[in-house]
Amino acid sequence: MYCNEQNPKRAELLIEVGKLPHSTVFVLKNQNHLGRVVVALNGHRQEVFEMTEEERNGYFADVARVAKAMSELFHPDKINYGIFGDGVPHVHMHIVPKYKDQLQWGHFFWDKGLEEVTLKDEEYAKMVADYKAKLGI
Repeated sequence: MYCNEQNPKRAELLIEVGKLPHSTVFVLKNQNHLGRVVVALNGHRQEVFEMTEEERNGYFADVARVAKAMSELFHPDKINYGIFGDGVPHVHMHIVPKYKDQLQWGHFFWDKGLEEVTLKDEEYAKMVADYKAKLGI
């Protein structure tokens, strides 16, 4: 899905924010954790150990950069990071802001069985613009 820009599932689930040196940042349309994004490796790798040292270091630097932007924009109490890949076999990380006394605080994030939270088009546009500005892309 991340390798193929024409994949209809990609447009259904994600909004592209832009490219960083080693990754592409996407806002998830399901915003049940406000500010949630995915950071996908630009090159195709299924596993972290398949990445070159340069890719790995660059990718995790991008992840840190996005998490810092998220922290500055949304002020979460904690940020969760998740790499799974059995559903989409491409290195990508879910970066999920968590807020005390809100959804799944004190537990790992999981979408199964949760109500989807969608925003208005202008809210997505603002979120994307805010991330772009913070990331300088």
